[in-house]
Amino acid sequence: MIPLTLADIAALADGVVATGADPATSVAGPAVADSRQVVPGSLFVAVVGARVDAHDFVPQAVADGAAAVLASRPVDAPAVLVDDTVLGLGRLARGYLDRLSADVVGLTGSSGKTSTKDLLAAVLATAAPTVAPHGSFNTEVGVPLTMLRADPSTRYLVLEMSARGVGHIAYLCEIAPPRVGIVLNVGAAHLGEFGSREIVAQAKGELVEALPSAADGGVAVLNADDPLVSAMRPRTRARVVTFGASADADVRAVDVSLDDAARPRFALSRRGGRAEPVKVAMRLHGAHQVSNATAVAAAAVELGLDLSDVAVALSEAQPTSRWRMEVRTRVDGVTVVNDAYNANPESMRAAISALVSMRRGGRCWAVLGEMAELGVQSDTAHREIGAVVASSGVDKLVVIGAVARGIADGAVAHGFPTSDVVCVGDVDAALDALGGASGGDVVLVKASRAAALERVAQALLEQSAEARA
Repeated sequence: MIPLTLADIAALADGVVATGADPATSVAGPAVADSRQVVPGSLFVAVVGARVDAHDFVPQAVADGAAAVLASRPVDAPAVLVDDTVLGLGRLARGYLDRLSADVVGLTGSSGKTSTKDLLAAVLATAAPTVAPHGSFNTEVGVPLTMLRADPSTRYLVLEMSARGVGHIAYLCEIAPPRVGIVLNVGAAHLGEFGSREIVAQAKGELVEALPSAADGGVAVLNADDPLVSAMRPRTRARVVTFGASADADVRAVDVSLDDAARPRFALSRRGGRAEPVKVAMRLHGAHQVSNATAVAAAAVELGLDLSDVAVALSEAQPTSRWRMEVRTRVDGVTVVNDAYNANPESMRAAISALVSMRRGGRCWAVLGEMAELGVQSDTAHREIGAVVASSGVDKLVVIGAVARGIADGAVAHGFPTSDVVCVGDVDAALDALGGASGGDVVLVKASRAAALERVAQALLEQSAEARA
């Protein structure tokens, strides 16, 4: 972050320097909203959440070296006071962005946002300094915190944008006006909050509505394979570039295959390009990464990179964010696929497909938990995933938690052997059920974040001697 004084922060955030604080106090460290992340020089942002009021942690933040606090009520620390900490943080980040010359790229979608963001950041970083969120910093707090990590050297600012309702992405685009916007897909994630995929599409499309005109350099990168995304074309003034498997996509993947670890191999082809397709051999796992990679390629070319350089960067990119198709093999030969960060019907299908593609002569175990935020469609969605399991070639199914029980019911209803299904209530019981996993077996662990099933994956790895990558 560019060093700012309290006076600077107050002016940008539309706040006031707290009584007794020196307006010349300098803040040169990162802005953080978690007191455990404070380092000397930090700006501690005291967010009032549903369960925790970060103002209570100001003393600890100051003790750990925070130079100042952004707060919505008086605190015993050098501070800037604003009407609402989250809104003040957004105003601060917006004003801060005006001091930079970075190209802002916004990215949204029902699934694959974080993996695609990580890929895009890795590709762009090969060309110029790039800032992107840690993990899934994609909310009205995470986006401005990411923006404040940029500095005058930053050429590309990649921002993941999520929505829990209509208007959320529009607000994020007010904070960080993007020049390039990527919409990956419109799926069933958060149907409990939105009500229908059409309303999800309305919310996701706010990103392309916020883009500048084509004459001003705006570019909308849309998924040609998703009708609800393709239908966003009339909603933007920007030039539209498409990606996907469709023959009429501007950037597409051809000759797609998977190696024995379910890592995609394909060639990138650009419509109207004079060069031959360029080959990509990804280090990430799962056929769904192909769509993510073509989205990245389409955006990167629009941001000035050569397609051949993009292909090399895609081939070299490593997994960045935790618990997303993390693949590790124990010394006894059991492979554990930790995809426990989140889950929705689309990502569940993709993960199950990847699991079966990784079969190495042993059995495929699917350890699945709840898909949250699906509302009245939750039971149906879980049963449908059970049907996917039954038809996919999975050998053993372990279902964790009462909400996820529909997965087991759906699998059995579609012919999956009852003897190969186990329903359990907790991590310990799941580990007992997995006691029969042996060399050559592949175990997928996946559920929504609230289920915390990464504990199952970690415990599985610890059951054997030291795991190897």
